[in-house]
Amino acid sequence: MTEEQTQKVWTGDDLDDAAFTAITAVLRRRCQIDLGQYKDRCIKRRIAKRLRACVVSDVDAYLALLDSNSDELDTLAATISIHVSQFFRNPDTFRVLESKVIPDLCHRARVAGRREITLWSAGCSSGEEPYSLALLADAMAVTDLEIRVIASDVSEPVLALAKEAAYDATRLKEVPPSVLDRYFVTQKRRFQLVERIRDKVEFFRHNIMTAQAYPQADLILCRNVLIYFTRSEQDRILTRFAQCMPAFGALVLGRSETLVGAVRGYYSTEFPLERVYRRRPADDIETPA
Repeated sequence: MTEEQTQKVWTGDDLDDAAFTAITAVLRRRCQIDLGQYKDRCIKRRIAKRLRACVVSDVDAYLALLDSNSDELDTLAATISIHVSQFFRNPDTFRVLESKVIPDLCHRARVAGRREITLWSAGCSSGEEPYSLALLADAMAVTDLEIRVIASDVSEPVLALAKEAAYDATRLKEVPPSVLDRYFVTQKRRFQLVERIRDKVEFFRHNIMTAQAYPQADLILCRNVLIYFTRSEQDRILTRFAQCMPAFGALVLGRSETLVGAVRGYYSTEFPLERVYRRRPADDIETPA
């Protein structure tokens, strides 16, 4: 038999407890990703996907790869935390952004004499969220300000998919027919977002846990990302978000995420159901008693 024929094909079910614990311990120690609340079988299948991609025959070889290759560690972290996204996910959130939050951010920018505002999708996955922001911005037709949309993810392969901007119908369930007709082109059962909207989004690789710098932004969407981090890392990330946005800048978290502990002092709650928070001005930041 050839080497290819004898190569182990990982399924996840073949990861014993010791191997699973060793790999998840690396994620916790080096990425502060906490998987305690997730079903082992689901996580094992995602780990197996990376074992197959790296063509390793045993877990020790993969652990050595993680130790020597930070890109593979980032890719594993992205694979573990990947979630199914879609355009205008949680439509009520986007209605609030379009009717209340973004117009207010534009007004504050004008008063301050600024010429642009920046909307950041942190943990953008396959691109549906930042493209949804770009579609909102296009529909708002603001002429005196540039509404800049930036989007980041830890994984280069995920970013490459996002840049392609071609989606199946399940990702477009919340897109109104008029928007679908105007902004998408059907190609072999997939929907290609038009180039004009694709060009409105700037994608870049960024790890919110390890990055030395965060981009300045007026609005940050970080939805269903913090749930994978330990509480201390959540606090650190949320503090850094506060430090990179202006007073009254907006933060949007996922429906299952919330602010707890001392970090709440940086933010006031504006739309609790939609997890929309505002950055307090410096003289209004609350400190723990």
